[in-house]
Amino acid sequence: MKKKFILYFTLGLVSLTGFTSCQGLLTQDSDQVLFAEDNKLDSPTDTVYSVIGIINLMQKVSDRTLLLGEIRGDLVSLTPDANVQLQQLADFTSGTDNVYNAPEDYYAIINNCNYFIANADTSLKKRNNPIFLKEYAVVKSFRAWTYLQLAQIYGSVPFVTEPILTEKQASKVYEKKDIKAIAAYFIDDLKPYVTTPYPTYGSIGGFNPNLFFIPVKLLLGDLCLWDGRYKDAANYYHDFLTKGNVSQIISPKYTMGRVQWYNKTNKFESLLDSYSSTFSTNSTEALWYIPMETSVFNGLLSDLPNIFNSTTANKYYFQATYSRKLKELSKSQSNCLVYENTLTSTRDTLYAPTVSLNNYSELLLGDLRLWSIYNSATINSNNDYSSSYQTISKFSFRNFYYRSAVIYLRYAEAMNRAGYPQSAFAVLKYGLTSANIGKYIDSTEIKSAGVLLDWDRNQFTAETTFGIHSKGSGDAAADKHYFLPKYTTLDSTMNFVEDKISDEMALETAFEGHRFYDLIRITMRRNANDNTNNNDYLASRVAGRKGAAYFNNDLYRTLREPSNWYLPLK
Repeated sequence: MKKKFILYFTLGLVSLTGFTSCQGLLTQDSDQVLFAEDNKLDSPTDTVYSVIGIINLMQKVSDRTLLLGEIRGDLVSLTPDANVQLQQLADFTSGTDNVYNAPEDYYAIINNCNYFIANADTSLKKRNNPIFLKEYAVVKSFRAWTYLQLAQIYGSVPFVTEPILTEKQASKVYEKKDIKAIAAYFIDDLKPYVTTPYPTYGSIGGFNPNLFFIPVKLLLGDLCLWDGRYKDAANYYHDFLTKGNVSQIISPKYTMGRVQWYNKTNKFESLLDSYSSTFSTNSTEALWYIPMETSVFNGLLSDLPNIFNSTTANKYYFQATYSRKLKELSKSQSNCLVYENTLTSTRDTLYAPTVSLNNYSELLLGDLRLWSIYNSATINSNNDYSSSYQTISKFSFRNFYYRSAVIYLRYAEAMNRAGYPQSAFAVLKYGLTSANIGKYIDSTEIKSAGVLLDWDRNQFTAETTFGIHSKGSGDAAADKHYFLPKYTTLDSTMNFVEDKISDEMALETAFEGHRFYDLIRITMRRNANDNTNNNDYLASRVAGRKGAAYFNNDLYRTLREPSNWYLPLK
């Protein structure tokens, strides 16, 4: 067992060379210790160590995956204190020597997964139940997720599904696959495990290890979304939200925080805020995350707090903050309040001021989510420390990849492109209660969507369910400024709803690492649907990250070319 343990933690420490010609794709490090004999993983201890070992490797790419998805988008701006490596990401000038351009770390995960899949003895049973099936499904999901990240970052990548144990294997030429081909492969690869339960390990380092494992239904939803199988994607998201996982049942309702004006007063002077706590270590929204260590003694720490927050380690010199584009988008939202007058027992629809608000923070105009997660101050400091202080509450000891709100937004994206834009918009504005479905979605769409609009009446109630836009923009269901216009064509309606979903993704998931990948996916879809290749959707948004008055024409021209969206492979 010790021999296998050593193998598992050293396997995958490979270097990647020759990507242009794909010759010598994988080469072993000179100090690589190979154990070609006795490769089988045939004891429970082997598989536990193996799965935890892969999670350790995933910690190494966690920060990088988030940064590559956020720094290159339109919601983050770098400060003058940002390091050169981050500046290159933001300017799309990164070379192969950029510290964040390290595909070998992703391939280390893949190689370990390939080894496990090839060598775990899935024939072993106890009481007629396969012993290693749960871990086998977990590892397959880790491999699929890692390939999906590689494709989002590099566009097209060498595709390897066998473990690299010898120099001969490492010297082979491997086919490259783009994101659609990778999605198609892993949809078929993961389907057999969609109902396989998680392994149960008990508490690990104070974390719930069930949240270390990727829900296969959600990953299949993402893969279908990238592959254009929108109805299938909507079905996987819906199935998860209504049924959860076999061994990780979530409440199929909106257990989500929100920030809103207090509805017992009409003066917009006090707030109710449960939104920022969504990102605490005990978040009820968490569905899957990569846990990072809480101290350097335990292992790998996340560096994101030092990039986005003022810490003693960076002497308060944070390197990234919200962009003008995000502030403008947030400020532009209508914020509606249903005011309940207890004296007269009446309800009035009120709208928050859009210009000034009692000398409060400018971030209190419009949507309130940015205000909720962001804190800043000017402080007295000595010469070593910055006088500007910033914290963004989304950064803790873990990097979120799946939250409840993210899944509802992806469900809405899939429903819209499946041809159900009224249903998708209902996710944003109303919430999916039976009453709302019957009132705001026409009978033709309800009939066509079928089970995709089948939500438990006891779980999805007016008390537990609300539109995602209401997480920061007040009582969206009552907001007359937030509505779905009547268009003459389905394509026009879907484009409008997709724009609203894109904006909602920005408001809800800023700083979480999804943004640039979301823009790639929507742009690819728009190009295919419109039979164009102008790439304006992504290019115009990223080039406008500094605000409408500071549009970057040079960056716009750069991003009109899709090859510039991706990092160069070494």
